Amino acid sequence: MHREDEPSAQPHLPGAPAWDPAGGDGHLRFSVLGPVRAWHRGQALPSGSPQQRALLAALLLREGRTATSAELIDAIWGEDPPSQALAAVRTYASRLRKILEPGVLVSESGGYAVRVPAEALDLRAARELAAEADKARAGGDRRQARTLVGTCLGLWDGEPLASVPGPYAETERARLEEWRLQLLETRLELDLDLGRHADAVSELTALTAAHPLRERLRELLMLALYRSGRQAEALAVYADTRRLLADELGVDPRPELSTLQQRILRADTELARPAEQSAPTAPQPARPAQLPATVPDFTGRASFVRELGRRLASSGGAVMAVSALAGIGGVGKTTLAVHVAHQAKPHFPDGQLYVDLQGAGARSTEPETVLGAFLRALGTADTAVPDTLDERAALFRSLLDGRRVLVLLDNARDAAQIRPLLPGTAGCAALITSRVRMVDLAGAHLVDLDVMSPDEALQLFTRIAGGERVTAEREAALDVVAACGFLPLAIRIAASRLTARRTWTVSVLAAKLADERRRLDELQAGDLAVKATFELGYGQLEAAQARAFRLLGLADGPDISLSAAAAALGLPEHAAEDLLEALVDTSLLESAAPGRYRFHDLVRLYARACAERDEKLPAEREAALSRLLDFYLATTARVFALERPGDRLVEHLAPTAYEGLAFTDRHEALDWLYREANSLLACARQSFVGTRLRRAVDLLWAAKDLAESGANSRQYESTALAAREAARASGDALAEGRARTALTSVHLVAGRYAEADDEAVAARALALSAGDGAPVHWADNDRGIIAIVQERYEQAEEHLLKAADGFRADANLVGAASALCNLSRVHLLLGRTAGAIDLAQQGIAIYDGMGITVRLANGRYALGVALTHAGRHPEALEQFRAALGMFAGDRQRLWEGTTHFRMAEAQLKARKPAVAAQHAEQALASGCIGGERMRGNVLTLLGRALDTLGQTDRARACWREALSVYEQLGVPDADQVRKLLTPLAAA
Repeated sequence: MHREDEPSAQPHLPGAPAWDPAGGDGHLRFSVLGPVRAWHRGQALPSGSPQQRALLAALLLREGRTATSAELIDAIWGEDPPSQALAAVRTYASRLRKILEPGVLVSESGGYAVRVPAEALDLRAARELAAEADKARAGGDRRQARTLVGTCLGLWDGEPLASVPGPYAETERARLEEWRLQLLETRLELDLDLGRHADAVSELTALTAAHPLRERLRELLMLALYRSGRQAEALAVYADTRRLLADELGVDPRPELSTLQQRILRADTELARPAEQSAPTAPQPARPAQLPATVPDFTGRASFVRELGRRLASSGGAVMAVSALAGIGGVGKTTLAVHVAHQAKPHFPDGQLYVDLQGAGARSTEPETVLGAFLRALGTADTAVPDTLDERAALFRSLLDGRRVLVLLDNARDAAQIRPLLPGTAGCAALITSRVRMVDLAGAHLVDLDVMSPDEALQLFTRIAGGERVTAEREAALDVVAACGFLPLAIRIAASRLTARRTWTVSVLAAKLADERRRLDELQAGDLAVKATFELGYGQLEAAQARAFRLLGLADGPDISLSAAAAALGLPEHAAEDLLEALVDTSLLESAAPGRYRFHDLVRLYARACAERDEKLPAEREAALSRLLDFYLATTARVFALERPGDRLVEHLAPTAYEGLAFTDRHEALDWLYREANSLLACARQSFVGTRLRRAVDLLWAAKDLAESGANSRQYESTALAAREAARASGDALAEGRARTALTSVHLVAGRYAEADDEAVAARALALSAGDGAPVHWADNDRGIIAIVQERYEQAEEHLLKAADGFRADANLVGAASALCNLSRVHLLLGRTAGAIDLAQQGIAIYDGMGITVRLANGRYALGVALTHAGRHPEALEQFRAALGMFAGDRQRLWEGTTHFRMAEAQLKARKPAVAAQHAEQALASGCIGGERMRGNVLTLLGRALDTLGQTDRARACWREALSVYEQLGVPDADQVRKLLTPLAAA
């Protein structure tokens, strides 16, 4: 039985008898060492109700012997059977007979029996395995005995007789569980006999926790600890056990445990020697110990150390353990592998072999040469070393047969290089490091080694540079390891440079690494250099792969999709994918997710350096970035067009030479936009130069949904600011006007209305001077919104009427509908409620007619606000609910929050304060359009709802927070909140 607190049973090994529910002879199979189940030709059979399973279990456990009806009734129900128990037993038997083969369930002597071959029941198979193990152990073959017991334990599948009712099942369940524990103890004894004490410690620790009063397990744990060199812990186990037994049972430990304690105290040398080593042995062959020294400052990688350690420890199983570590140069593959290999040495008493295969270099080591060295290290005379690769590999495997040897193959070129070097026998293990993922190495456990975590990186830097210097400048140290991209080699070099220069501070080093163009040159010390490490991998690339590596390194952004990469390279997707996957296999590129790729920061810097050095024509670098920008702009325009059918903004965007992606529906398009947001904005930001400037600004304008989403608002704002400054520096009035239009949206979302108005005024003037009509209408619309918030209602109406006329002149009905919905708000604030409702409905009609959803939500929102003021609360809430669903579907989180705020207003006016408070809390959680001022509004409203509910203290807390927000903003709303707080303060 496998439990969470116990290691899983060993798998079946070749040559050991086992039990298989699929059979093989077509007969029935039954299991009781877990749920009671039946199979026929591998197909599970229905076992019926719990009582029917109890009947089947009682018959199976008698193993062919007849059980009377009375015995079965007692087994199923005990002392309190139902009145119709006998009839029930007959019914269960009849049902079982129908699903089993003829002649399996037989009636005789007033009772029943199940007659099946011995191999049909897992319990019988387990008993046979246990008996064979006893014979093997008695004959001195502990390895075979251990194999057989492990296979036997593997037959357990959870709790025996799981969920079977009745006293008989309960008794048998306890008996089988006790037997399982005895088998576990036997297997652990054999582990210790075979010298596997290090493995046993972990398992015994879990088992003693699960069964604290089982003294044999405690005894085995003490012995395992002692043989692992942990004498103090072994004695502590005895002390814990003695105290526990006294407290729980009032008894002393059994004599065997006390005797073991005394032997440990005496440091008994015989006790420290496994049984197989105690007997005289024949002369041992050579035991190589070739592992390089482990670094004294090894840091972190705990999960990898555990994972690889477990894999190597399991090499005593049916197959050789092979683990292959892959990662970029400098990520610490060799350091980790050597460290793990040293920790695993106790599992490989017959020796450890090591070779640097130099796979990253121009001339990697040939397998024949390595095998010759290995054979000599294993005691083979020079004259006995064969000439050919195949003969050497065969002799190598023969020498390792029956032995436990670890082979560390460092810096491998590919799977073909290492296949002849694998031991190929159970008990041995191979640990491989390579920059190439060994996907074609059958049976290998693949490990992709990434950079260190920030904490691990800082810890490594501190260990090398010294705690005193780092503690004094912790922030600078964090900057250093971040500049190193958390790459162990880079961190080691940086720390070593600092250690060698006592006059430097950590801040000096951080400043030197801050310059990206000089960073790789700074990261070298002695014979260690990050650039040289990358150069080895780059030098092995084919021409097309090297070009892809260089050009993709030019792109900013956290990662890049396959489609975007194909555009940058000017290749079909399938051709680009082949190149990118090849770069992934060499660890120069990472697979961030299916269809997405990324560079390590330092590798990107190296790729760019290669592009400047090896791309002879600067025009090719520019062309790659131009193709990438075209891809993003063309695709974003298609997303915009799907979201807003009929909106003519896309017709005003700069033309592109790339068509971009096509989408089947708007949800797919939105998925793309938000998935690509960071990379898209990064592309825009690095393109605010030369001929790419206008297209980059238009990309920002077409992606303006990102400004309102909440998730990407900050990145969008910083990119818009950069666009404005770049356009202004270049003297491009058209680009600057559009950049300022984008910035206006940013400020509106954040509630910075004065800044928004300044940008809108400037955008309008620049657009007029450049003859660019579209930004003029949007600036009028935005200025109308700003004037509403600033309570300049007549001016707001003037701006919005002008915007509506401009949009109509441009045949942009979508823009006109937006202006009408905003005019609705003006009418409402001027007391023209009926007009407000009518204008909102006009806007909705336009959106509906054009099949638009993203702005239809804004229209319904506007109508909901008007209906709320008209006192038509049910109708208002209907509009808000519809808007909320649309905003959610379009990922407009800030608009969702704003809608919740309006719903809270409507519910409070409808005298439903509890529901109002709920919506206000949701608004606070989501955030709102309007930034901090809107948050103050939500807090004020929430306070009103809570006050109505009688929660005055909490209401007061909300108002105080709202007052703090308003005072910091310097807005007149603060006076209203002070009035709310005054009665409470007076009270």
